[in-house]
Amino acid sequence: MKLIQTTEAVGHVLCHDMTQIIKGEYKDARFRKGHVVREEDIPVLLSMGKEHLYVWEMTPGMLHENEAAERLYALCAADHMGRSEVKEGKIELTAACDGLFRVNSEKLIAVNTTDDIMIATRHGNTAVRKGDKLAGMRVIPLIIEEEKLLAAEKAAGGEALLELLPYVKKTAAIIATGSEVKKGLIQDTFTPVVKDKLATYGIETLSVTYSGDGVENVANAVAEARKTGADIILCTGGMSVDPDDNTPGGIKAAGARIVTYGAPVLPGAMFLLGYFEDGTAVMGLPGCVMYAGATVFDLVLPRVAAGVEVTKKDLVMLGEGGLCLGCKPCHWPNCPFGK
Repeated sequence: MKLIQTTEAVGHVLCHDMTQIIKGEYKDARFRKGHVVREEDIPVLLSMGKEHLYVWEMTPGMLHENEAAERLYALCAADHMGRSEVKEGKIELTAACDGLFRVNSEKLIAVNTTDDIMIATRHGNTAVRKGDKLAGMRVIPLIIEEEKLLAAEKAAGGEALLELLPYVKKTAAIIATGSEVKKGLIQDTFTPVVKDKLATYGIETLSVTYSGDGVENVANAVAEARKTGADIILCTGGMSVDPDDNTPGGIKAAGARIVTYGAPVLPGAMFLLGYFEDGTAVMGLPGCVMYAGATVFDLVLPRVAAGVEVTKKDLVMLGEGGLCLGCKPCHWPNCPFGK
């Protein structure tokens, strides 16, 4: 650092906090360490009795923390995100809309491996609301070598580390299986739960059909549901291995490509996901969706609603974190389930 006259300090970086005291009114840091002195700051500093200032002696190849934060922001910025102003070398990102937040985990790890650089995010593949905090980024020292930023940029590989996808699937059709429901022997308490979960993502339920049991009946109901033009088809019940549970067979008979029947998630192991050739998603929902606070359905639905085609690998990766702890009361989504 070096000592210079305050009148010549514009553009220089302060080495320490500058405290201002106004008797009976104010006592705090008027300018903080790292502040870049502006023209309008000069009269204030002089009024504080600061005729000389200790400032950082900037050398070629070195960056101030604020400039470095902007470089890290450029690695993360994507559509549908808002940002804060740089404050004490830090920038924060927030969601500008409801949607699915995703993180390129491999690239994020590579960037954070660079010394003196950090980017912290919320978990990827999670649903967020407009205004939710997504990430924060800064460098550790006040002044950093530019070569470290260059290394971080190389590690990022030219692609945004973060992504926010708005929900694009807007309609659904529900097929409630089971002869006992179709005959009115028991009340359908499954459909209202599913409709409420769909509404959370702005998805309208176009139709509810009671198919009864049997592979053929389920397949016919799925075929009719496709005629509604629904983006998503959901079959409730009949997903276990009992002889009369024919929902998986009915979905397959309707022509769906089955991605998986079974998932490493509890509750929700008997979950089925498939797609038709036109991209329509179809799911078989096990009974746990009806009564559990959070299940595999809550983990998969945001991705499907955002138009992301879920793969077998995606579902396999849910195994770590896919065990619901059954907390009472349920804290979903503010819990480790599925993360």
